[in-house]
Amino acid sequence: MMISRILEQQQALTQVLSADKKLRHLIPTWQDIDVLESVSKSLGPMLDFTDALSGDEYVNVIFVKPVLQLFNTSLLEMREEDTDLTKNIKKKMQDYLNEKYEDDDTQKLLDISSFLDPQFKMDFISADKKTQVKARVASQMMECQEKSSCSTDVEPNVTSAPQAKKAKKSLGSFFKQSETAAKGDSSLTLKDALEAELNTYLLTPPIDKEGDPLAWWKVHKLIFPRLARLARKYLCIPVTSSPSERLFSTSGNIVTCQRTWLKPAKFDRLVFNSSLFV
Repeated sequence: MMISRILEQQQALTQVLSADKKLRHLIPTWQDIDVLESVSKSLGPMLDFTDALSGDEYVNVIFVKPVLQLFNTSLLEMREEDTDLTKNIKKKMQDYLNEKYEDDDTQKLLDISSFLDPQFKMDFISADKKTQVKARVASQMMECQEKSSCSTDVEPNVTSAPQAKKAKKSLGSFFKQSETAAKGDSSLTLKDALEAELNTYLLTPPIDKEGDPLAWWKVHKLIFPRLARLARKYLCIPVTSSPSERLFSTSGNIVTCQRTWLKPAKFDRLVFNSSLFV
């Protein structure tokens, strides 16, 4: 923004500086202007993106892979009219971002996170990795299902409770017994259910690019229960410090020179209540 302002007011600055003999040496030369224009062309496209990123209420890990693709193909794309300095700055930024996320474990995390984003799904996953990512997601769905089954299958000890009167059997109880008897094929049935849930999710139309993935999962968690568990696991990972910085600003507005005697418990409640209405 500072460089853009200097370029915008270049003529006025030259007139002001040239009027004073002691300040004429500060008049920007054509070499200075070329450098400023090159820097402005490389950093200018990032300004609007940075404002949008910091302005969103919550940005999580599912946006990392699409954003990297956006940088490489659009915001930091080399253009014919770019100077050598502009191209060099763009390349430095591209190399830094790509190297930062090139670790294999990081890529696996980003692939699954992108898969769980109803805006993009498989759009930013390379063709040779799609089968692996889908298998990895299915494996994690199976693990989540087994953990949830273990936590819900344990019945509380009710030996001390009075024995209830034996209830009369209903017609539905016979179907339940038949289902229990066929439980030997439960592993195959669960595998088919996971595959069907994955395929159905991939066939659902993507949401609008300005839509809220969290709101989408809140509505569709009953349709995709196992995928929704994974979404809760991955969508809680933040990738920007903007929310925490807003919270620090809120804390600074609450504890002022006139309110230094607030007790910690009272302060925590005030910050919590303020964060609900940000």
